[in-house]
Amino acid sequence: MTETAYIQSEAELDELIANPTLLVVDCTATWCGPCKLVAPLIDQLNEAYSDRAQIRKLDLDDHKPVAKRFEVRSIPAVMFFKGGEQVETLVGAKTYDEYSTTLEKYL
Repeated sequence: MTETAYIQSEAELDELIANPTLLVVDCTATWCGPCKLVAPLIDQLNEAYSDRAQIRKLDLDDHKPVAKRFEVRSIPAVMFFKGGEQVETLVGAKTYDEYSTTLEKYL
């Protein structure tokens, strides 16, 4: 399984959000235990849906302004964007089914 790409800048994030394709962003940090549990699920999601959605990871330690902008106060947080708008955020470690069901809802 290939690892999901990380967003490198806020400009890249804005570009991805502006794209009409569904965007899923896993807000994570290297020190976060629950994030380590979620990471392989996001990779699995990316593998299953890469033809229909853009799935990325975002290290919030490197992008603190993004956390403030989207009011991410707890991680892991998986944000879903559709048509340039944030449509849903799942906070805390969830199951693969919860992530895939939420993603399916916006396809």
